[in-house]
Amino acid sequence: MPARVRELGIVPGSLPTGSLNAITDVPGVLVGQTTIDDGADLHTGVTAILPPSLSAVPAAIAVGNGYGKLVGSTQVDELGVLETPILLTGTLSVFRVADALVSWLLERDLEASSLNPVVGETNDGFLSDIRRRPITPSHVFAALDNASADLPAEGCVGAGTGTAALGFKAGIGTSSRSAGGGTVGVLVQSNFSGTLTVLGTPVPAPKTAGTPGGNSCMIVVATDLALDARQLGRVARRAVFAMGKVGSDYAPGSGDYAIAFSTTTAAPTPETQLNTVFQATMEATEEALLNSLTMAHTVTGFRGNTRYAVPFDVLVKLASG
Repeated sequence: MPARVRELGIVPGSLPTGSLNAITDVPGVLVGQTTIDDGADLHTGVTAILPPSLSAVPAAIAVGNGYGKLVGSTQVDELGVLETPILLTGTLSVFRVADALVSWLLERDLEASSLNPVVGETNDGFLSDIRRRPITPSHVFAALDNASADLPAEGCVGAGTGTAALGFKAGIGTSSRSAGGGTVGVLVQSNFSGTLTVLGTPVPAPKTAGTPGGNSCMIVVATDLALDARQLGRVARRAVFAMGKVGSDYAPGSGDYAIAFSTTTAAPTPETQLNTVFQATMEATEEALLNSLTMAHTVTGFRGNTRYAVPFDVLVKLASG
């Protein structure tokens, strides 16, 4: 059965987690997901991360490698604000998801003359027939309308239904840390190559499993700490750095992005107090990435391709020393 890494005795870092150990520990942040899994050729979906309101909040984006499609990224960079929920999906469905997000927002803001939808992706084409582009507006609306502050489902759900990482089946993962009098929460859609590394110990995938050729990672960082766009850019870069802690090889064909936003527009935290925030980001990202693997199950999909779940016996041995 899938399990979070802490249930296996693996505890990345030293800072305390929030009550759910999830991005939804940040007050007001909601997550909703729609999963498409026909048991055969389609394994994909939508994951939505909603800030506390549809008003603009401070935000920044870090690009580890730009081989991807992150709709709306340049305006976030230019203005330093996030205007909409963040949606994640499969590569060729990005454009349909962005269009549906705009429709959903226009229904709620009758005065809006322009909107900047933010939609990211990873390539789930190994397990899902990506050319069919099965995401419809109803899938997007369901993810947005059903978003909640509960512990988000992890593993083979939403935008992570058909993804793989580090030679194993992966998907959605989340974690959080308490730091600086606030909370840093992270949600990931993991789908990248390298050698799985757990607390510094490599866990190579079986040779028969094959290795995905990059295909990207999306990381969303939320915090209720007062950080401006420049500081959030520093936070987002730390999230990308944390991919290295779990064994990413940062392949040139991988689009690796982190989006960081704050839920408050108060005066920013002094620079001298950011060290713990950076630590919280690194730790929460590392644990979210590991959760995305350990919460996933083996999936056989498009053309009979299979990605196997990470073996727990190896991880338990690591945890027990």
